[in-house]
Amino acid sequence: MPATPRRSSRLHTVSSDDATVPVSSLSPFGPGQHLLSVSQLDRAALTSLFGLAESLRPVGQGTQVCRILEGAMLGSLFFEPSTRTRLSFESAFQRLGGAVVSTTGFTFSSMAKGESIHDTARVVSGYSDALVVRHPDTGSVAEFADASVVPVINAGDGSGEHPSQSLLDLFTMRQELEARGKSIDGATIAVLGDLRYGRTVHSLLRILGLYSKVTFRVFGPPALALPAEFFEVVSASGNRIVECDSVGEAIGPADVIYCTRVQKERLSEQDEESVHLKGDLLNMAILTQYGRPDAIIMHPLPRDSRHNSFDLSPDVDDFPGLAIFRQTDNGLLIRMAIFSIALGVADHVTDDLRPAAWQRR
Repeated sequence: MPATPRRSSRLHTVSSDDATVPVSSLSPFGPGQHLLSVSQLDRAALTSLFGLAESLRPVGQGTQVCRILEGAMLGSLFFEPSTRTRLSFESAFQRLGGAVVSTTGFTFSSMAKGESIHDTARVVSGYSDALVVRHPDTGSVAEFADASVVPVINAGDGSGEHPSQSLLDLFTMRQELEARGKSIDGATIAVLGDLRYGRTVHSLLRILGLYSKVTFRVFGPPALALPAEFFEVVSASGNRIVECDSVGEAIGPADVIYCTRVQKERLSEQDEESVHLKGDLLNMAILTQYGRPDAIIMHPLPRDSRHNSFDLSPDVDDFPGLAIFRQTDNGLLIRMAIFSIALGVADHVTDDLRPAAWQRR
């Protein structure tokens, strides 16, 4: 099945001063469209995408194969360090029969020679049927999309958004809650850690606005507190947000506990002087004292497992509700679904499934 024909029209405009893309100018995500923000998705789109991802679970588990993207080429451009996101995007494309060309970091790209985002995007999109891009500057992936002639998937733009991560988080959250006879509607979700620079948190708070009666209980050290705009985002959706003074206060009634790593790579010199965090963000002792025994623990990873890293402690790894590795497994399914939709082959996925000739052990 061939990939969607290349597009030459631009889907949005990018302001020259701050590279911010107005939400109103983003097209709903579908065949041939970029995925830059969770704001492009509605509840019906989520239901469809999650159903597609679930149908691809046998492919992710290696019991079936699908070659729906055979002949398609992915341009993988990661200008920031990444393990899970880059490998899962590339694995997702190849599991669907496609091939990948990639570059990592600025050193090994022509940007080190002064090439602009526009020129890089236009050139590499000419070699590819889709691009997945991570870049350290907020709004930069939108600049790539503005120049690209193929769909661009945002794999993280600075402290902006990380839409595929929020989708896999939501997919996992729904799955874990349903296993407990609950739903996202009406859930209490504690969000802990770096709320200032954590783009996964920013995307998650936006997309959960599609659900009702959700209560957020947030805790971050003062220097890493949630920006005011996201309190407004939650309030505008009709949901409730409570700023807590401690981890214990935040997690007490929580159905889901979402932890984040301190984004040290984004701290300014002034931030570094004010952020002196030690100990664990969440460990088994805190969880046992304050949390619910049926709580679900999530983390976008990587977590910093070193001593005094102020992150999710490895001593919770035997806790029954720990879902962090199910999150990563689900990331492969979500990213296969994203590619299937962007390249216009989603309706043909189930027809292309067949048993694998090999079995993963």
